[in-house]
Amino acid sequence: MIKNKAIIWDYNGTLLDDLSIGLQSINEMLIKRELPILSKESYRDVFTFPVKKYYESVGFNFEKEDWDMVATEFISNYKSLLPESSIFPEAIQLLSHFSSLGKKQFILSAMEQNMLNASVASENIGSFFSEISGIDNIYASSKIANGIKMIESHQLTPKDVCLFGDTTHDYEVAQELGCSCILIAAGHQSIKKLKETGCPIVVNHLNDIIKN
Repeated sequence: MIKNKAIIWDYNGTLLDDLSIGLQSINEMLIKRELPILSKESYRDVFTFPVKKYYESVGFNFEKEDWDMVATEFISNYKSLLPESSIFPEAIQLLSHFSSLGKKQFILSAMEQNMLNASVASENIGSFFSEISGIDNIYASSKIANGIKMIESHQLTPKDVCLFGDTTHDYEVAQELGCSCILIAAGHQSIKKLKETGCPIVVNHLNDIIKN
């Protein structure tokens, strides 16, 4: 049972089941450049933050291509596919459960703020959250600064907070904030990669959280 008074949720890959559209978006770009496409398994093994490193690992050459243009191309692909994604079926149950227990809930995402707001609104889950925090650009950069701001502005005590995420960066954020963390291997990184962080709790699915 989660004893923390507040929950910080990552969005993409944790609440939003967008693995398939993320994979399709990058594969369209790889095909265009005559680079090898990724399987679901290989994608989950190479995906990382900052995402520029991930692009380089799959063959993008930023001495020949402009990073801004590549990032814009991905976002264009992703936005066109976003209506095909939805939150994980068990997410509503968990959000409702934690809300009924009086826990404060927040979203801390590397998604651009306006896109994040629109996606959360389309899923009708905005009312569960005290704050929905995205970033002010399309480069999916670090969430640490926004996380610190969230902790401070809501006067949260880090030991009373648990962060739920699906990437190694989420664990890095939790460590910087001084809060506990549960990593869920249903999103953008494999369970093997998540366990390598040393995070004490790594689960396969959102439903497994309720058991901890």
